Amino acid sequence: MGFFGMEICAHWNDNNGYLGYAVVVIICLFYNFTFNKGYWRFTMDQYEKVEKIGEGTYGVVYKARDRVTNETIALKKIRLEQEDEGVPSTAIREISLLKEMQHGNIVRLQDVVHSEKRLYLVFEYLDLDLKKHMDSSPEFAKDLHQIKMFLYQILRGIAYCHSHRVLHRDLKPQNLLIDRRTNALKLADFGLARAFGIPVRTFTHEVVTLWYRAPEILLGSRHYSTPVDVWSVGCIFAEMVNQRPLFPGDSEIDELFKIFRILGTPNEDTWPGVSSLPDFKSAFPKWPAKDLATVVPNLESAGLDLLSKMLCLDPTKRITARSALEHEYFKDISFVP
Repeated sequence: MGFFGMEICAHWNDNNGYLGYAVVVIICLFYNFTFNKGYWRFTMDQYEKVEKIGEGTYGVVYKARDRVTNETIALKKIRLEQEDEGVPSTAIREISLLKEMQHGNIVRLQDVVHSEKRLYLVFEYLDLDLKKHMDSSPEFAKDLHQIKMFLYQILRGIAYCHSHRVLHRDLKPQNLLIDRRTNALKLADFGLARAFGIPVRTFTHEVVTLWYRAPEILLGSRHYSTPVDVWSVGCIFAEMVNQRPLFPGDSEIDELFKIFRILGTPNEDTWPGVSSLPDFKSAFPKWPAKDLATVVPNLESAGLDLLSKMLCLDPTKRITARSALEHEYFKDISFVP
């Protein structure tokens, strides 16, 4: 049955007698069946770390090698807030669900290793992200067709995740990985925010960016959903076209004010219910909305229309990822990696 099963069964036997023991034996057999089918692993023996390649929102990321297949993989060691207590049950449940999600525009979670009260996630390896690509390509913003292709792939990946009731909540160019061979774009870290929460600071104490965070979250809403990801994609869309961030705030209030200066300060007419959100203040400056064509001047009219629908302040009126894929902006899309 394994140490995990015996440990739980012993605990139940002490407290619940033989009936409890029998019940947990069945549960443990199910879990061991699940683990043996390859859903979870308890040792790192199969993987060899090659080098550290960065520190992400959730912990250290390594380039590593699968000793069995000789495949290069990305290994994410998840930093747990209460490491002494092991992996939270909520995280175990959420990560188990993520393993079932497979789509061409999502970085695939290949394996999960739960070793010595630490959690390692094994992903396919891609060494280029959208931020690096934009930073290293001075002419990036001029290739509007490539921008359209990237945007379409982002939306396609998001629509798939949303159809499985999985949110990202922390989309940004660094989370969008690019396959150099095919130009396929894949979304990384989907679902991790629900499993582990979004920390205020990263593993190396860098402040987690607010630039792509939806206004309903910034205003303290506790009941947000899929529109928060669409907002983030709108911000990324504008950043690709302008080759600079649209709302580069350095605090939550600064982020809100940068949004309001461009899109206008919301009120009950433009966003019913906004004044009831926890962090909305009637004393907010009343900025009028700007014409988006002056903010993103290189974008064609169909693109501006789509962008305006993605950056709608009221989340109930914001376009869905699925509807965005049907927008006329993509009418000339043919082959997509």
